[in-house]
Amino acid sequence: MDDTTEQTGARAAYAQLARAQKSGAGVPWYMRVVNRRLGRLIASVAAQTPATPNHMTAASFVAFLAGAGLLVAVSPGVPMAVGAMVLLQLGFAFDSADGQLARLRGTGSPAGEWLDHVVDSGRHLLFHLAVLVGLYRFTDVSDAVLLVPMAFGLVSTVRFFAQILAEQLARRDPVAGPESVPRFGVWIQAPADTGLLNLVVLLWAWTTPFLWAYGAFAALNALLLAATCVRRYRELAALRREP
Repeated sequence: MDDTTEQTGARAAYAQLARAQKSGAGVPWYMRVVNRRLGRLIASVAAQTPATPNHMTAASFVAFLAGAGLLVAVSPGVPMAVGAMVLLQLGFAFDSADGQLARLRGTGSPAGEWLDHVVDSGRHLLFHLAVLVGLYRFTDVSDAVLLVPMAFGLVSTVRFFAQILAEQLARRDPVAGPESVPRFGVWIQAPADTGLLNLVVLLWAWTTPFLWAYGAFAALNALLLAATCVRRYRELAALRREP
């Protein structure tokens, strides 16, 4: 396949995915407006190659590990922070590309969806562990401050599981599906947007500003966890009353 044919095929694939995009109900801003488009672009190009959705998932995890690894292994600095942020965002974009490539080729499967969720769950926890180790190695923050990434990791992991499990349990009923998200859910859920949290890494070179921003995200995500648990429980409890 020559370059012109490949470019034409990628454009057609991009347009096809744009028409078949999933609902944006309740999807945070960066994930919906930026990350889905980046994932669509990657999937459109990958569709012209033998790459599979599982390859996209693997690439997502490799890029994420590279970004998180910089937080753990390299002393904080501006170039390092920019590099870590770019790698984390690249991993996030590949995470969107795997599902879009599967949709484009019609090869989606329970096994692929399961693998995607397993990698996502690992990413949610490992990011905060990387922050914890980086703070411990390269700063002189107190032990109390080190509790923040530990708590954030717990909150993030539990909320991710609560969301995914509720969607699976209510998959055949719209009551607890994506359309049940409140009208302003896009903005309410902004603190849980992985893309926005990755941008906070740009402050990694300056410990105090980073901790203030990261701590604010942690507190807001704790509130979101409480709200998610209440909302999802009520929705699933309502399903039980249906005949």
